Formats: sequence, structure tokens, C-alpha cells
Amino acid sequence: MTPFLFGIKPAVLAVILGALWRLGRTAIKGWRLAVLAGAVAGAVLGGAGEVVSLLAGGVLGMAWLASRRAGPAQGRDDGARGPAAQTSAGVPETKGTDGRGFVVPPVAAATIAPASGSAVAAAAISGVSLWKLGLFFLKVGAVLYGSGYVLVAFLEGGLVQNYHWLTHTQLLDAIAVGQFTPGPVLSTATFIGYLVAGVPGAAVATAGIFLPSFFFVAALNPVIPRLRRSRWMSAFLDAVNAAAVALMLAVLLQLGASTLTTWPAWLIAGLAVVAALRFRVNSAWLVLGGAGLGWALGLLTA
Repeated sequence: MTPFLFGIKPAVLAVILGALWRLGRTAIKGWRLAVLAGAVAGAVLGGAGEVVSLLAGGVLGMAWLASRRAGPAQGRDDGARGPAAQTSAGVPETKGTDGRGFVVPPVAAATIAPASGSAVAAAAISGVSLWKLGLFFLKVGAVLYGSGYVLVAFLEGGLVQNYHWLTHTQLLDAIAVGQFTPGPVLSTATFIGYLVAGVPGAAVATAGIFLPSFFFVAALNPVIPRLRRSRWMSAFLDAVNAAAVALMLAVLLQLGASTLTTWPAWLIAGLAVVAALRFRVNSAWLVLGGAGLGWALGLLTA
């Protein structure tokens, strides 16, 4: 499986870049939001936490944008077309015609990384608490905002950088395998939970990441139109949309730095980017094409 996974990882970067391009064109509605997104991305790359960066970007952007807008935002609906419209207040984003979203069944664990059973055993030996795992995904489910691909930023910052439960390779493998199947993007938490703590971990992680969305939908859905008519809240939602795109950009750069280390990886990534942006190829086909190229280039360079 190594040559196939080698080719899949650069293709996954193209999938994330395609989602980033589409969402960025909608969410970045002016130079102020572009500056804000750049500042948030720089903060994350500099080591700031994802949650802090997202909230700080929303609050600071609200103050900056609202001070430039005269009167209440009557009839404003531009933010409803941004990332928030797709996963407002943590609502899971499902896979549409563009092939976004992923879900990985536990049986796929054998293809994620060599000796994935050993990875589960190692996690158990290291004493990963189910409470700690559940609270992490509960926090992610409570603050996740924007595209479902923003989830990758939270996973990279929390599970790779802070807790060291996963590696960049395992994270990319999880995304790659997940592109083959439909379903809400947040379902990847089930796979991550299984990889870290087996079946109990899968159940805890799934419950943790999905529960907040039920609460937020029930509590906020009736008041969202009124919030959009408020000049300050409209500015806050626009700023958080831009900050969510910035999180995606930061994690894309981090994953790219660990993946694009050879010319075959660059070649596969370049072809996948052209296919995604120019021809809007479905992400499942991008992953399959990357796997095929990885296998072919592996034969040529062997």
C-alpha cells in the first residue's frame, strides 16, 4: 500500500486547496477581511491555538468591520453564502456534488498506517484517557465553524502538535482514505477515536463531536436572521468566516511542508491542483488518480 498512499497524500492537499479556494472566494469579501485572514493564519503558524485564533479573529474583526459600516445591516445576506451557511454553529457539513467530506470505517484502519493495531496498543499503553479524548472532541464540536475541512486544522493542532496522538502521516492517511466514502466530514472523529483508543474511543469521539451541533441548531437557528440584521453581529460572523478560511490555509501549509519533500510528490500535487481548480474533478477521482500516479512513479523510480 505504500506507493498508493504516497500518491494519495499530495492529492489530498489538492482537495483541501480546492475547498479553500471555493470558500475563500466567498468569505473574503474585501481587503479588510483578507488582512484579517492573513493575520489569523500567521498567528496559527506562529504557534497560537486554533480556538483562540478563531475567537480573537472574530472579535477583533467585528470591532474593525462594524466601525466602518453605517447603520444596521438590514437585509444583509452575504455572510449566509459564506462557510457559515454550510456548517453554521458546528452543523456537520455533508458531502455534496463536489465530493467534499469524509468518513472512515474502523475496518480501514489496516490501510491507514503500518501496524495500525500497534498504534492502538501504543495509545492504550500511553494511558490515553477516554475522558480526555471525549472532551477534546466535545470542544472541537462546540467551536468548529465554517467548512468541514476546518476540522483538519483542529486535529492537526490538537492531536498532532499538542497531544502527539497522531502523526502528520496518519492524519493525511485518514483524510485520504475518507475521500472514497460519502458522509459528514465530522465522522472522521470516529476513525480517530478508534485509532487512539479502539472501539470505546470511537464511540466517545463520535458522541463528543456531534452533540454540540444538536444544541446549537436548536438554540441558535431561530435567532440567526435577527443576528444577521445586527451591524455588530453581522461583522462578527463575517470575521469568523474569514478566520475559518485562515485556519484551513495554515494547516494546508503545515501539511504541505511535511508531504511535498520529493519531486514525485510535487508532480502529483501539481496535476491534482490543476484537475481540482481548472476542471473541478471530484475529490474521489483525485484520490484515485493520485494513488495510480504514486504506484506508477514508484515503479519508475525503483
